[in-house]
Amino acid sequence: MPDDTPCHRPHRPSQPASPRVNTAGPTGPRHPPYRGPGRGGNVVPASRWRSRSGPPVAHTADGPLWTCDACGQDWPCPALRATPTDAARRATLIPEFSRITRRAIRDLRGQPGGPDPIAIVRRFLWFLPLTDEEARAVALRLR
Repeated sequence: MPDDTPCHRPHRPSQPASPRVNTAGPTGPRHPPYRGPGRGGNVVPASRWRSRSGPPVAHTADGPLWTCDACGQDWPCPALRATPTDAARRATLIPEFSRITRRAIRDLRGQPGGPDPIAIVRRFLWFLPLTDEEARAVALRLR
């Protein structure tokens, strides 16, 4: 015998299926979205990591040593520092290089014979004319 006691849960009307669900419709199964000729899913185009005016950028680095992957010198290497940095370019570099400088301070300051935080700030923010007091303030802020 079914129980005639009322349910204490609030009634929720049935919700329609999400339009993004890949279910079969009246004309057959739905297809994935068009990604252009030769593009697969989750593939980053190579042009995204290439400079717009030349060959792929290879002068990159990562901690804990912070040496250039291409030339093996301390990063940012002379090849990277040679790129022109006008006011608009500096404005785009400051947020990213501040984040990188924070990681570099954490990686490099504890190494024996490693640079002090002021030298790290001056090295990684080479495109800014910083005095020693300003570099010290930035280093304290980024610790």
